[in-house]
Amino acid sequence: MTIDDLLLELEEEAQTTRRVLARVREDQLCWTPHEKSMTLGQLAMHVASVPGAIAGISTQPTFDIKTAIPRPSATSVAELLTVLDESVVRAKAILSEMDNAALLSPWRMVDGDQEVAVISRGALLRSIMLNHWYHHRGQLTVYLRQTGSLVPAIYGPSADENPFAK
Repeated sequence: MTIDDLLLELEEEAQTTRRVLARVREDQLCWTPHEKSMTLGQLAMHVASVPGAIAGISTQPTFDIKTAIPRPSATSVAELLTVLDESVVRAKAILSEMDNAALLSPWRMVDGDQEVAVISRGALLRSIMLNHWYHHRGQLTVYLRQTGSLVPAIYGPSADENPFAK
């Protein structure tokens, strides 16, 4: 994996994420499937902001798991798309300043003074910036289905959209 690989995947997946966020219904932003779950607006905002937030965290030598993670809710689809665009621009800028050797440098997760995990910066970017992003985007598609929104095709057809059909 290289910086160029990460940048290419980030750009491709940002387009897909944009299609998913565009399907959010503004009248459903407060909807939640369960009392322990984020609202649709919170989850959508999280999806929109993950790349830039995690790229930013990757520039720090450590991250304390006790750090409060804000869960703001979106107020509109326009806001979601703006936050996504800004997040992707930030992630690209951060990645563009790294070289491939930086991907091999260690990054630490701590719980106060106790080290919880040590992984490479590249593993952090791969697993949290990208895979974590996709996980929540998939979760968001379930929210879309449950609130009556149309689910876009992502890696292939959805029940609502088939890019391969004529």
